[in-house]
Amino acid sequence: MAQQETQKQDVRIEQNQQLEQNQKEQPMPVIAKVLIIGVVGGIFWSMLAYCAYFFHFTELSPSLVLQPWAIGEWKDGAIGNIISFLVIGLLSILVALLYYALLKKRQGIWPGIIFGVILWLFVFYALNPIFPQLKAVKELERNTIITTICFYILYGVFIGYSISFEVTEMRRQKQAE
Repeated sequence: MAQQETQKQDVRIEQNQQLEQNQKEQPMPVIAKVLIIGVVGGIFWSMLAYCAYFFHFTELSPSLVLQPWAIGEWKDGAIGNIISFLVIGLLSILVALLYYALLKKRQGIWPGIIFGVILWLFVFYALNPIFPQLKAVKELERNTIITTICFYILYGVFIGYSISFEVTEMRRQKQAE
């Protein structure tokens, strides 16, 4: 009798473990989270940059990214801005992967700030010849320079904090197992 009770209890435990609600969820790989962080960061910060452009804090619109490749006036309209948000989101994946490769173990705000400033310098100095409508930095308005540097710093901090948090969480979960 006791053996039957034990067998029934074993069957119930096995059935309970097979239920979907009782199965342990596999965590998303950290690289997938980095890709998501990149896309979300790129779209979010380019939309905020468009708001800054709309309110004349900067003379540069996110649609600047389309200038070398797209022909026509459509790129300066609503559809051009929406497409530029998506393009910047996709380019931001590369930026997030770069941060992950170089600085994933760095904690705090400073790695993100430095990363954002270096990214700004790269875009406005090294990539300047690619964008025909992008003036040299010394020809840009002071508001544009300050606003864009601030956006790049905030973007760098967003990418940096998000990635370092995910890496730290994955390490913590592995240690707990």
